[in-house]
Amino acid sequence: MVTIMSLWLPILLSAVGVFIVSSLVHMVLGYHASDFAAVPNEAQARAAIGALNIPPGDYSLPKASSMKEMGDPAFVEKMTKGPVLMMTVFPNGSLGMNKQLTQWFLFSVVVAVFAAYLAGRTLEPGAEYLAVFRVVGAFTFAAYGLGEVPASIWYRRKWSSTAKNLFDALLYGLVTAGVFGWMWPG
Repeated sequence: MVTIMSLWLPILLSAVGVFIVSSLVHMVLGYHASDFAAVPNEAQARAAIGALNIPPGDYSLPKASSMKEMGDPAFVEKMTKGPVLMMTVFPNGSLGMNKQLTQWFLFSVVVAVFAAYLAGRTLEPGAEYLAVFRVVGAFTFAAYGLGEVPASIWYRRKWSSTAKNLFDALLYGLVTAGVFGWMWPG
């Protein structure tokens, strides 16, 4: 058994590696630029939505108050007539990404801690690089990626966006697995 404490360095280094790779993916490669389309008549849409003063949060339109209401002819008509949407409203102001970047790094540390726990309980000290790589890589791919799939299933997010997120998850899994395999205690 390998303790989590003995894996503190690969935990931190893999989180740093994932942070760097994700920064390159989003700032240099740019293949996520097409994940969201512009709203037609943006100025008109902003004026109409802005006039509603919707507080930050997640919303559905139309919104049924119960499963029974979803079958009500009036609600079905609203769905048929449209528009039908789910949206997240952010607070007004600058995008200021510091909070999100900090949370992303901490999430990467948490994923690495769970990978360390799983690998430490299933692999012995001195395990071969490939054995460590497989366990850590499979877990971290699942942790970073598989949670994206339900967004396409239930919220109809573009499958192409989900596929790109799964590719990102593969990169993050490879980085984390590589670091753990390289630094696995002997």
